[in-house]
Amino acid sequence: MEKWLGKYSNFFYALLRLVAGVLFACHGAQKAFGSLGGQKQTGLLLVAGAIEVVCGILIGVGLFAGFFAFIAAGEMAVAYFYQHAPRGASPMMQGGNGGELAVLYCFIFLFIAASGSGILSIDALRGKAGRRR
Repeated sequence: MEKWLGKYSNFFYALLRLVAGVLFACHGAQKAFGSLGGQKQTGLLLVAGAIEVVCGILIGVGLFAGFFAFIAAGEMAVAYFYQHAPRGASPMMQGGNGGELAVLYCFIFLFIAASGSGILSIDALRGKAGRRR
């Protein structure tokens, strides 16, 4: 499978960056604006929503994606330890703390931070797409 799909890895990476960014922005819009079935939040959750909207959009379109993915990964790490970890040691065990999405976003964004914007990005159009092959 790797032989066949491997030649398209740059496109799959671009798709991962786009989908993760858009979903993250939507998650933030729920908090920041009360849209998409969410409730508008106040305080730190409103700040988190604003970070998620801005970072999600910029990651999705690939504009300084590495930098903003690093910020988003940090926000997700803080969210996990601030919101989820106090509810239990593991996100997956029975009665888990519900933090699996925060953990997954954190590591996806760390991967994007390490890889740069890649192809099909605004940074690629600017000639500054990062190290993604």
